[in-house]
Amino acid sequence: MATTNDLKNGMVLNIDGQLWSVVEFQHVKPGKGPAFVRTKLKAVLSGKVVDKTFNAGTKVESANVDKRTMQYVYKDGSDFVFMDVDTFEQLHVGEPVVGTVADYLLENQNAIVATHDGAPLYVELPASVVLEITYTEPGLQGDRSTGGTKPATLETGAQIAVPLFLEQGTRIKVDTRDGSYLGRVN
Repeated sequence: MATTNDLKNGMVLNIDGQLWSVVEFQHVKPGKGPAFVRTKLKAVLSGKVVDKTFNAGTKVESANVDKRTMQYVYKDGSDFVFMDVDTFEQLHVGEPVVGTVADYLLENQNAIVATHDGAPLYVELPASVVLEITYTEPGLQGDRSTGGTKPATLETGAQIAVPLFLEQGTRIKVDTRDGSYLGRVN
């Protein structure tokens, strides 16, 4: 058990049986009345964000979330299999938990897997990854980097919009948060 005075960004709380991550918090001491803590909480499983206010000093239950660096090994049916890089233990993570991260996940790639009481909560990739374009329409003479975009299929099967001058086989950097093209990699 912790109090609202112990809150930190990234801390995970167990409120009414659901896990919530503290996105931001602010201690408020008005001129009149008791102090309180205004928080913005994000549901760990659904990603929903809510504002919640606590009285100062209120006890809140903190959840023990274990974040470990794991290596993605292979896909087994609808499960993704990750291996702990320190202990070599394997963990099966379901498709709903992996979510859109699967669009940028390659075999033998490291990711952070968060678990609570042994159950996987979410998978987190670095902010950007390097992937190869496996298919895109050929560029035409006169296509410039400041022009439009065209669809491209990456080696993971994901589709993103890339500049017209890029060709098949080019390695590019992709933002894993929104799937945007960041640049070419030599």
